[in-house]
Amino acid sequence: MAKRPKITLRMVDKIGKGGCHYGHKVGDTFDFDQDRGHMCPMMLHTAFPYIDILRYGGTVPGGETADKCKFCCPDADVINVFEIEREAIKEECRQK
Repeated sequence: MAKRPKITLRMVDKIGKGGCHYGHKVGDTFDFDQDRGHMCPMMLHTAFPYIDILRYGGTVPGGETADKCKFCCPDADVINVFEIEREAIKEECRQK
């Protein structure tokens, strides 16, 4: 069975003037599988379609690379900008 790639979310910018209700700051980094309880539910709801695309081998149109894309927080007063990155899976050595 294929191993799923690691998905990392990182807050890279803040556009809105309002404060983040969940306390996220530029530079915060999260492992999607390990840190779900530490991420804003509104942010995750917005991120999930992009995560799903990247996790299962697709690419997001307009992404910086095939393994990255950006999205914004849905709160119009906050507008935190996040980057999602898929880490490449290394080919495992096979025994002969």
